[in-house]
Amino acid sequence: MRVAFIFPGQGSQSVGMGVDLDPATFEEADDALGYALSAIIRDGPVERLAQTEITQPALLTASIAMARALERARPDLIPSFAAGHSLGEYGALVAAGALGFADAVRLVRLRGRAMQDAVPLGVGAMAAIMGPDTAEVRALCEAHGNGEIVELAAHNCPGQTVIAGHVGAVDRVCEAVGSGARRLTVSAPFHCSLLQPAADALQAALAGVTLHPPRFPVVQNAYADVADTVDGIRARLVDQVVKPVRWVECVRRMQALGAERCIEVGPGKTLAGLGKRIDRSFAVVAFVDALGGSGEPGGAA
Repeated sequence: MRVAFIFPGQGSQSVGMGVDLDPATFEEADDALGYALSAIIRDGPVERLAQTEITQPALLTASIAMARALERARPDLIPSFAAGHSLGEYGALVAAGALGFADAVRLVRLRGRAMQDAVPLGVGAMAAIMGPDTAEVRALCEAHGNGEIVELAAHNCPGQTVIAGHVGAVDRVCEAVGSGARRLTVSAPFHCSLLQPAADALQAALAGVTLHPPRFPVVQNAYADVADTVDGIRARLVDQVVKPVRWVECVRRMQALGAERCIEVGPGKTLAGLGKRIDRSFAVVAFVDALGGSGEPGGAA
């Protein structure tokens, strides 16, 4: 059974996530950042944990702690592939040995801060769109931009996309969609061209970070493919900031490569839920279930 590890993105965080699973991981994050991130994860408050520049290193740290705990508890579950949803891509690259954990924690802190700073509060927005397919959503964005930016930001599962851009343009698309549209509570319009300043900042930071060939293929969001070189990995991390998360295609790409089961390595069960909507025959197991033993071949999805 060829297993893929998949790592969730921002929105999956919770106070207390993973703190008792691998204390050394949390200590490593604290040392890398120069402050007690572990205390915020352990104690909150939830409003502090929800700040993007805190959320991103916190969720990465919890996910890697979970990956290490799973490695100890279930040595039979050896990943052959990995992917991550948005921020989760960094967890996938750490798990594959392409990116050092300390470097990754510092990078995602910068990434979170740069994303937050790229667009003033109140200028950008995001919305979930239920029903229309991606071609229809792109057509709606083109029809209702009216000189402002509104773009496809994520394709999470069939019939569920996310858009991002200027507030007015996002609202016009939502009005056109009707009851199938819902504004999201986010601090910035992620994965759209408004975040180009954040992509530029990340590119500069990545230039000083050493990457390594991954031990197994990592399917990256921006192009739903596997980079041939470490420079390709680096370029895809930059592009990911301004391009949509092609999650449906990422899952299907892992299937095409030979993955037979996914384990969601992180808090919550968001990706497990999306996986069932992408392909019910493709088992996606949440971390808590895999740790408890039901992630073995033939177990419950």
